[in-house]
Amino acid sequence: MWKVIRTCTLILAAASPCFAADAPSFVNKPDAWFATDQGKTVVANIISWELPAGGWYKAYDALKPNTAPIPHEFPPATSPEAAAATQRERGSWDNVATIDNNATHSELRILARAVTLQNNPAAKAAFFKGLDALLAAQYPNGGFSQRFPPANNYGRYITFNDGAMIGALEVLQDIANDHPPYQFVDPPRREKARIAVQKGIDCILNCQILRNGQPTCWCAQHDEKNLAPAPARAYELPSLSGQEGAGVALFLMHLHNPDARIRRAVEGAAAWFDQVKITGKRVTFIRTPDGKRDRILVNDPHSTLWARFYDIDTNQPFFCGRDGIKKPHLADIERERRAGYAWYGNWGAKVATEFAQWQKQNPVGNP
Repeated sequence: MWKVIRTCTLILAAASPCFAADAPSFVNKPDAWFATDQGKTVVANIISWELPAGGWYKAYDALKPNTAPIPHEFPPATSPEAAAATQRERGSWDNVATIDNNATHSELRILARAVTLQNNPAAKAAFFKGLDALLAAQYPNGGFSQRFPPANNYGRYITFNDGAMIGALEVLQDIANDHPPYQFVDPPRREKARIAVQKGIDCILNCQILRNGQPTCWCAQHDEKNLAPAPARAYELPSLSGQEGAGVALFLMHLHNPDARIRRAVEGAAAWFDQVKITGKRVTFIRTPDGKRDRILVNDPHSTLWARFYDIDTNQPFFCGRDGIKKPHLADIERERRAGYAWYGNWGAKVATEFAQWQKQNPVGNP
């Protein structure tokens, strides 16, 4: 049984949905699918979308071939503000590979299965080009930028947002451990993957934010040089991130034989998630009198939530609109951002469940 990709189901489900026909949506197809006409077509299309230097865009339609170099396609804007933000972003995405929204590492997973199941030489060549590009994209400190080559904006930061770096490390970890379907990978590349994973773990531990000397959580992105929490879009300020932190903590919990430093990081993150949980509240969608979609917070004694962003100094949830100004309540920001972004989620519930099992496997006092 092939390893199921965790990032899209755990992290992106609460942020931006996986597109119906992008590469990540085909990662978990059964083996038999690769022998179908659609499976062969999607693999060929993915190969056609690989950038000359290796790596892939995000959110292209994998049911269609790339017949010519074209700019990256952005989803339709939902407001004038969103349209302006899209215009500012467009240039920094063109002809740039990314690990955002599960791109590149999803393509590597699919192509590896095509190599094994179809004995597809074109898939093998594309896989190695993509793998080499991903390995080369890693910073010396072990971090991965959202885009590579790094953009001259937040795309250069070490990016945990939407599971980006964790997704890259997971596929490299599978390669390093010689897991199916990666047995065709040559030993030198496998060793490079092993080193990359270890460097990535070191970077994760170095990025974890300390409060009063205690490890807590992570920001969605960290400066690529000094590892400090860093901003992204106007409404994504430096913070302790409930969503991204959950994905990082779960990755650490899945490591075998954790050393003392990893154990401290996991225990600190689990304690932080327990400390900042919000009980008795639930998020629901409503329709405004003019028929527009909105999101509100309501009372629910059976619900527990975590905020997307917490203030680094106070541990208090905060919210931010396109004006870039931090607000204490969801209702304080514009409707377009309230309804168009995942401000709350149940991310910490998975952390608590996994941590309980992790403690049984790693009892206090074990080396």
